[in-house]
Amino acid sequence: MKFVDEVIVDVRSGNGGKGCVSFRREKFIPRGGPDGGDGGRGGHVILKTSSGMRTLYRFRHNRFLKAKNGVHGQGKNKTGKQGKDLVAEIPAGTIVSNAETGQIIKDFTEAGESIIIAAGGRGGQGNAKFKSSRHRSPRFAQDGEPGEGFILKFELKLLADVGIVGLPNAGKSTLISMVSSARPKIGSYPFTTLTPNLGMLYSNVGEPVVFADIPGLIEGAHTGTGLGISFLKHIERTRILIHLIDASDVDITDSGTLDIKKILSAYNTVCTELARYSKKLEDKYQIIVLNKMDIPLAKESAAIFQKAIPDKKVLLISAATREGVDDLIAATIKALEHFDE
Repeated sequence: MKFVDEVIVDVRSGNGGKGCVSFRREKFIPRGGPDGGDGGRGGHVILKTSSGMRTLYRFRHNRFLKAKNGVHGQGKNKTGKQGKDLVAEIPAGTIVSNAETGQIIKDFTEAGESIIIAAGGRGGQGNAKFKSSRHRSPRFAQDGEPGEGFILKFELKLLADVGIVGLPNAGKSTLISMVSSARPKIGSYPFTTLTPNLGMLYSNVGEPVVFADIPGLIEGAHTGTGLGISFLKHIERTRILIHLIDASDVDITDSGTLDIKKILSAYNTVCTELARYSKKLEDKYQIIVLNKMDIPLAKESAAIFQKAIPDKKVLLISAATREGVDDLIAATIKALEHFDE
């Protein structure tokens, strides 16, 4: 399924039905009087979040939501049938705003939430409602009120507890496959992951933890370079970040020592892109993780990296062999518990 996280939708509720002009005509009843029924209310357009949806894909080719009109009133005081409501399901995490003004109408953060986004028009009253002692034979009725219409923007921001970020090929997809039941595409080339992947970690203690594997960030991501700006917004809703770095990406100098400039550059690049995108991402708590400890020289480069940023705690893992993954899970749960306090 194609990952669609932003669409423009034309929403129209149903028009109210017209009131009826009718008079009672029965044998032996010469003065029957008015008996025109009311028109039915137009259908509402209702937005409701569904736990079974992850993207806005179903709106990709269906960008017009129209509820049914109310049925016109009939004689014998018969009220017209109400127009059928249109219930459109959207994923939790969707922000609905007015596409023309930019005003946010509703931020859907939980499954099962619903609102009437466009109310159906009221049905018109039939001529029976206008009968009085002074006006016994009204020959008019009300038209139904028109429904509401809006151009709306649906923008999805994934709901996850933990966002896994890092440069392409850092091992994010491998890690999420180890800590959850998610099975993303894994390859030894950059940008293997083209869309965010969600995975659920079921812990023995507390609630399940939702992880989001965010496609690789590169320099300039905050301006749209690579896949960056398309998915940076999905990190905003996460509570903490796991910043994953490839510890094996090192060079050996002519003197035989390790050069970890690439590792430091990888760390600084991601931190810079987060900060340039928003203050909220810059301040988000990070668990710094060096990956690929199963590869030669990775442990040595990790020791040098830790000395380069002595004020930060760094965890060492191998997502491929699961070395240190349990310690990372424990640290993640502890950090989440801290933010729950």
